[in-house]
Amino acid sequence: MSRIAFVNGQYCDYSDALIHVDDRGYQFADGVYEVFTIIDSCIIDFQPHLKRLFRSLSELKIVTPIKKSAYLYHIRNIIKKNMIVTGTVYLQVTRGVAKRDFKYPKDIKSSITIIGKVISEDTFYKDIYNGINVKTTKDLRWKRCDIKSLNLLPPVLAKQHAYENNSKEAWLIDDAGFITEGSSSTAWILDKNDVLRTSSLKNNILPGITRETFLKGLCKYKIKFKETSFNIKDIRSAKEAFITSATTFVTPVNMVDNIKIGNGKPGKFAPIFLDIYKKAIKSKI
Repeated sequence: MSRIAFVNGQYCDYSDALIHVDDRGYQFADGVYEVFTIIDSCIIDFQPHLKRLFRSLSELKIVTPIKKSAYLYHIRNIIKKNMIVTGTVYLQVTRGVAKRDFKYPKDIKSSITIIGKVISEDTFYKDIYNGINVKTTKDLRWKRCDIKSLNLLPPVLAKQHAYENNSKEAWLIDDAGFITEGSSSTAWILDKNDVLRTSSLKNNILPGITRETFLKGLCKYKIKFKETSFNIKDIRSAKEAFITSATTFVTPVNMVDNIKIGNGKPGKFAPIFLDIYKKAIKSKI
């Protein structure tokens, strides 16, 4: 069966889902996006994702192309039309179509695209249960990473660098030598004092929705954590390490560069933290 997409008010076959050549998202990365994880045909953390989407739109002064209440309706339709039980929904809003110029007209109409993807349950959970390797690289991103924009070339190059070095994710290092976050995830370590650490939110950190939900779960179960930066020295002494994102939940890290974390496989806290996150999202569905 053909996959169905939603493009600017119309549902169409995936192969017919086309955008205008002068769309500013295509020419300038002038837009924002969100990725929603679907489990048992339910949208995980929908409201926080929607809130972040509208914050990103506001920061870039892009007007939403549809009513706020319509987002849930169209995402649910994409889930239904694509028969997604486990998978993702990708939603993108760009400033719209205009003659190519760095400046844009005030009356420009924004564009929206929504597509869905089915992922087998085994594939979705494989890395979450088995863990991944991480490669570090220099953080070359722009200064407003708190906006979930389409400006993704530096993360693309970082992720490719990781894959070419037998790793699933890249951790980005700032000029001071600290890990900011992953190319598409939040970075965590469990330090030698059993304190879970991740960077505090600043303009160079995306406010991860999975991060937010996970932190609420940690508070509920009184797990010690600290929002503070860490570096390679801290990684060397870490007991465990993790990434979090919409598509990875809480995934253990087995190795960073040539540094083995613990015994090089998911540690005792990996299933505990995953269970805490699952309970946190279940309470919100």
